[in-house]
Amino acid sequence: MIELRDITKTYQLGTTAVPALRGVTLTIEPGEFVAIMGPSGSGKSTLMHLIGLLDTPDGGSYRFDGHEVGRLGDDDLAQRRREDIGFVFQQFNLLPRLTAAENVALPLLYSEHRLDLERANGLLARVGLGERGGHRPNELSGGQQQRVAIARSLINRPRIILADEPTGNLDSESQHEILTLLSGLNAQGMTVIMVTHEEEVARFARRRIRIRDGRVQADETMAAREAGAARAKPAPPVHGAAGSGVEFIEHLRQGLRTLAANKVRTGLSMLGILIGVAAVIAMLGMGRGAQETIEKQLASMGSNLLVMRQGAVRVGGVAQEAGAAQRMTLDDVGAIRERVPGVREASGQVRGRVQVAYANRNWSTAVLGTSTAYPRLRAAQPPVGRFFTDDENQRRARVAVIGMTVVRELFGEVNPIGELIKINKISFQVIGILPVKGASAWSDEDDIVVIPVLTAMYRVLGKDYLDYIDIQAERREDMDEVSQSAVDLMLTRHRVPPSLQPDAYSVRNMAEIQSALTETSRTMAWLLASIATISLVVGGIGIMNIMLVSVAERTREVGLRKAVGARSRDILLQFLAETVAVSVVGGVAGIALGWIATALLSALAGWSTAVSVGAVLLAFLFSAAIGILFGLYPARKAARLHPIVALRHE
Repeated sequence: MIELRDITKTYQLGTTAVPALRGVTLTIEPGEFVAIMGPSGSGKSTLMHLIGLLDTPDGGSYRFDGHEVGRLGDDDLAQRRREDIGFVFQQFNLLPRLTAAENVALPLLYSEHRLDLERANGLLARVGLGERGGHRPNELSGGQQQRVAIARSLINRPRIILADEPTGNLDSESQHEILTLLSGLNAQGMTVIMVTHEEEVARFARRRIRIRDGRVQADETMAAREAGAARAKPAPPVHGAAGSGVEFIEHLRQGLRTLAANKVRTGLSMLGILIGVAAVIAMLGMGRGAQETIEKQLASMGSNLLVMRQGAVRVGGVAQEAGAAQRMTLDDVGAIRERVPGVREASGQVRGRVQVAYANRNWSTAVLGTSTAYPRLRAAQPPVGRFFTDDENQRRARVAVIGMTVVRELFGEVNPIGELIKINKISFQVIGILPVKGASAWSDEDDIVVIPVLTAMYRVLGKDYLDYIDIQAERREDMDEVSQSAVDLMLTRHRVPPSLQPDAYSVRNMAEIQSALTETSRTMAWLLASIATISLVVGGIGIMNIMLVSVAERTREVGLRKAVGARSRDILLQFLAETVAVSVVGGVAGIALGWIATALLSALAGWSTAVSVGAVLLAFLFSAAIGILFGLYPARKAARLHPIVALRHE
């Protein structure tokens, strides 16, 4: 079964090479009970680790069951440990957060992808602990913990039991019970290899191999060995079909218990993801609400607005004013409003420059003749006073609504409402003040006087036609279609010849406002994306730091799991399951907190918020992805730990 030829093993301590085994040669047959003896530092524990496939020799040949160990990969070694070898450690190596039954069933997680607690309780009953399966290790005595470790070593029905100082931490009575138990297992046909330095313990074995300074000094047989073939052969291990989903769920369940055992640390690691997701939800909610508000405001200022003007006729390549037949009228405004699909509102406008006077002051400004739709089209509802009515327009009333620049230049600190001003020497009564629009480099939107369109045409400017028509579309997506339909209608109404149609009318989309809307939306999207990335990356770094600490603290646990048959992939899944659990729980809590935060901001501060399902889903998926991404490094670090190095970690 076990054949060692000239095995050597050397450890490097800094710059010093320390030989542990120097040419060890021995053979162990099936069914033997072997005690490996020697003083501390003799190499007996190193020899047992090599026999148990926890370590590999530097030189020589080790054949296990006819297979050269040096040619086996990590997963092959893990499979051999899982199926053929059961370990009993001096320090018991029980996981404190698991019950006795769960500790016993732990190797089944890697052989059958599940924890069979019924089989585990049966083994506990076999070692005299049938009533203690639900107790945790800190509720058991040293002898009972060692019995649990022996039951765990038997769960996969191995052919070999390796016991490293199995009685070193026990009292005399417990020591005798454990040795009797090992002898009973050997009597049932199981090979037992025990490391000890006590003669009293070694007397239970029928073969004693004495080691000193890394060499075999003596190999004594105390009684005639029974042939392994004559012994009852233990049942072969039973392994279930691979089930990655079931296995991951079990890893996740154990991960949640591990996290629950360190509530403060788990809470701190979740905090980064929680705050990040909550910030993303809140920012997306406020950003979306603000974006909708901006869109509404821009739409009210004319973001859906089309401005139709009379075109120019080109004669000999020179642009000339179009004829009277093509001039736009108030009847055209009504026709566009009623006959063009997708039009919300239409208003005719005339404009000119006038001299405005009040008392001893005068000012040159723009006059705009418009309809009562102007406040709706241009977001120009007067904050002080009122706008004129349809009746006043039909009567060609001499009423005016003035901008703040005109107020400042003509009235100073005097309230203009009700006062009379002269527009081109014609008296008008001020009935309202336009809202402040602001000035740009090329125009002052507040330097204007607005009067009824019929008054402007027939009392002030002397026009019987319109300068342009404002057309507001119902939806921004329909503006091109509305524009073309309005032009087609005008060409038909005015019977424009085909040769003049291309330049007869022009429609200008409010490109500046649309551009501002697009740029605002784009900037906000990039800003929110940056905030989301930064917040969640910071949370991911927090998870990585906490998991690195967890790997350092649980190094011996990793070694134990590998000793009972875990592959590197299993360890990777274990730690990834924990990081995913932290990320998902933190993400769900962050979503709830973010939703509450947006609701509070909306209720208390009066801010407009809008949390969409897409934003919630994005934040959740991103948080899970961050957890996996930043948990991968600690998980890989744990998975790459060498089993014997991990077991020796202090």
